[in-house]
Amino acid sequence: MEYFAKDYQVIVIGAGHAGIEAGLAAARLGCETCVFTINLDWVGNMACNPSIGGTSKGHLVREIDALGGEMGKAADANTLQSRILNLGKGPAVHSLRAQIDRRLYSDYMKHALEIQDNLDLRQGEIIDIQKLDNGKWQLKTHLEAVYTADCVILATGTFLSGKVYVGDVSYESGPDGMFPAKKLGEALKRIGIPTRRFKTGTPSRVNKKTVDCDALEIQNGDERIVPFSFDNNRNIQNKLPCYITYTNLDTKDVILKNLHRSPLYSGKIDGKGPRYCPSIEDKIVRFAEKERHQIFIEPCGEHTEEMYLQGLSSSLPEDVQLKFIRTIPGLEHAELMRTAYAIEYDCVDPLALKASLEFLDYDGLFGAGQFNGSSGYEEAAAQGLVAGINAARKVQGQKPLILERSGSYIGTLIDDLVTKGCSDPYRMMTSRSEYRLLLRQDNADRRLTPIGHEIGLIDDERYEKFLKKLDLIAAEKERTQKTVFAPSETLNNILVSRETSKATTGVRLCDLLKRPQIGYDCLTPIDVDRPDLPYEIFEQVEIDTKYEGYIKRQQAQVDEMHRLEVQTLFDDIDYNSILGLRLEAREKLSKIRPHSIGQASRISGVSPSDISVLLIYLEKERRNDK
Repeated sequence: MEYFAKDYQVIVIGAGHAGIEAGLAAARLGCETCVFTINLDWVGNMACNPSIGGTSKGHLVREIDALGGEMGKAADANTLQSRILNLGKGPAVHSLRAQIDRRLYSDYMKHALEIQDNLDLRQGEIIDIQKLDNGKWQLKTHLEAVYTADCVILATGTFLSGKVYVGDVSYESGPDGMFPAKKLGEALKRIGIPTRRFKTGTPSRVNKKTVDCDALEIQNGDERIVPFSFDNNRNIQNKLPCYITYTNLDTKDVILKNLHRSPLYSGKIDGKGPRYCPSIEDKIVRFAEKERHQIFIEPCGEHTEEMYLQGLSSSLPEDVQLKFIRTIPGLEHAELMRTAYAIEYDCVDPLALKASLEFLDYDGLFGAGQFNGSSGYEEAAAQGLVAGINAARKVQGQKPLILERSGSYIGTLIDDLVTKGCSDPYRMMTSRSEYRLLLRQDNADRRLTPIGHEIGLIDDERYEKFLKKLDLIAAEKERTQKTVFAPSETLNNILVSRETSKATTGVRLCDLLKRPQIGYDCLTPIDVDRPDLPYEIFEQVEIDTKYEGYIKRQQAQVDEMHRLEVQTLFDDIDYNSILGLRLEAREKLSKIRPHSIGQASRISGVSPSDISVLLIYLEKERRNDK
């Protein structure tokens, strides 16, 4: 028998990476919040790879932290191994990645939710959702408890009508053997939410005692560890190594002979899979000319022998998985602990969302994470943070936080989803940003911490530390401009050893740092008056100095685009009544309902001439309002 349980300001459905950040943000901003999860033991579960960060994903985590989110702190507290990727390239693509203890990470996040003021964490499956006449949302659990809320955030991950495939075997399931959220999926369809079917997968796990680690290439962490959190005060250490091995022609042969047994190729799976993280059978077919594929063997925790086989995602039958795994060097005697599987799930068409992640046609309903058609823990957490912030701001009668794509990867991610949509699970990459030299992981705090402080997620103490950091950067920049080194044998030996020209006259420190071959590290013998500052201060000064011209050029592009971003468009504009707009532009603009001229300009099918028409329309409307 139904009973009324409680009224909240914000309810979050799901306690994965999106749900956690959404719940914490809403509660920290003062809203009475509840986070529902099907199983409390799997809060913040890493159903796929137990790692945080990676190419462009490390940028997202540092941005989450700069805004006041939790993922960076949780990753720092549970790191097994830390590395910066792409160090051989420029700073725009340097990306932090850490292998994480998955069970400890889950415990950390569960406890963070438990101790948070204004937040209740509840185990319960939401099976129905509907909008009431009073404007509230009403939710019902499988135990017939009824809850109401001003705003609801859907952060269902891959649980929504989930179905697992392993060869010929298929069954309704969430990830990692959890219950699927089938009835909620049906309820969302009943109220008209536009859903589609996506698919993802995860590799097998093997027992380390059955792995020949001596036959593998060892991969150690960085000597100098960079934390994800700018507010980190932990001593992070590399605790365990990772390993590398490769598939071979025998692996390829086993897979090709059994390809007909893969549900991906037999037609059993209808969902669209991730383009940039294909299964091993997909890689064998799509890259037929390659004789081998790289496999990373990574620990799942400090106190478990479970090892993750990154690069071997598969939906082939269990016997085939074991057979092809044992063709790989170091894994000849491997024993499976978890079988790889593919999972299909429902998600929303993100074109149904505003840039605030609120639905266009469902007031007070928000989407976040894989429910929005993205993939990855980091993309999910970033959306969860924004959805949580905006749900709270809506409850409190404030304008939504819209992060511009020119100011963050989070803004780029959300703008891509709600402006361009996605036909397969969206994955963030540095190449998706036109402004990646400005949006580096090292300066995420300089870009976003003022915003985090303004909205209320960064406290005054942390903000004062941030302002002090800015002062130190400014002072060191001034020192580099005033410090002049006379030509000397020591200086010229340094320059020659770095294959750059000798100094024949006095040279400023800042001019030396502008040379591609020169950095603070090699100038130590002559820079004797260098102050004792944290590494990150010198890093910021060196990057700003070395790339000054490029940064100014890109900033000018941002300033030009900002002119369009600040010209807002209202949701209720009748685009069919605007003379001069092409038919395709009218259809696209009416569907997506962009919040600004800038967003409208990025919609496929909206031409520069259409933008000119919109600018003329806005100017006429302004004159009429006077």
